[in-house]
Amino acid sequence: MGYKQITQEQAKSIIDSQKNIVILDVRTKQEFVAEHIPNSICIPVEEITASDTPPKELKDKNQMVLIYCRSGRRSKIAARHLADMGFKNILEFGGITTWPYDVEK
Repeated sequence: MGYKQITQEQAKSIIDSQKNIVILDVRTKQEFVAEHIPNSICIPVEEITASDTPPKELKDKNQMVLIYCRSGRRSKIAARHLADMGFKNILEFGGITTWPYDVEK
């Protein structure tokens, strides 16, 4: 698999307790603008899978990256692709539609 799937509760705990993590939203820019998890960045899954070159925003392949999308389908695709690129600490936690915590609109 190359990445780890975690619960949204685990993701929230990591977000609240860890420094130097990336919260990665792989939906479209329009979806991101409409609402997103605070402190997340947006790199659409199409940009991640279009190349074997890591996104410029993700410089450290050992940095913890928490990935989500709308429902969990695109985040799994992105997580697998990033793991295939050599990223070591990829955590996928599903979609924002079931995220029970704060979002920014």
